[in-house]
Amino acid sequence: MIDFEGSRQSGIVEYGVVTLHGDQVEATYTRLCAPIGTISDRDRLQHGISEELASEHDRFEEEWALFSGLRETGPLCAHNVAVEDGLLRSVWPYPRNSPDFAEAGQLTASWGPWLDTLYLYRRIYPQMESYKLEDLIAVFGLGEELTAQAALYCPEKRGRYHCALYDALASALLLKRLYAEPELGDLSLRWLIMNSAASSANRDAIGQQDLF
Repeated sequence: MIDFEGSRQSGIVEYGVVTLHGDQVEATYTRLCAPIGTISDRDRLQHGISEELASEHDRFEEEWALFSGLRETGPLCAHNVAVEDGLLRSVWPYPRNSPDFAEAGQLTASWGPWLDTLYLYRRIYPQMESYKLEDLIAVFGLGEELTAQAALYCPEKRGRYHCALYDALASALLLKRLYAEPELGDLSLRWLIMNSAASSANRDAIGQQDLF
């Protein structure tokens, strides 16, 4: 699970990563990153990161070994992949050759295929009014668990929405809870990847597969 704070203007100013192994948090990674441009007032008010604070840290591009290594060991996931994928590719257009987790035995020089909890929840629960991260956490009663996870893993003062590791933990809880649903417990990784695609054409490219 990956979440970035930042924009094309500022670059990535904070990252949060949660590595899941089954239903357990295996590792977390997070830090602030020096901006490559100005941080707008709107962004600063949202994520709470100033240029002065972020500039004390190395730039995100120093994390190639971490992110290319993560891509080799499992599919990347985010809530609204377009944002994270776009920011990641703005730094490194391609990772090393890595497994294509939608096609066994195949390699690809791409950050995808991604899992996307936004599109998964839109397709599994089409009747919902909002698919914002905080709204899904509230609707499915995951707030207390998220608070407990944040207390364990988030840096001081970064345990709230629009903080990278906190949002990555929230996305991880949303993915994990799908396997607690009686009708969804046997979902394959291929099905999750296919239904994380933003368009019907992309889903068709992976291959048709029924939910049940």
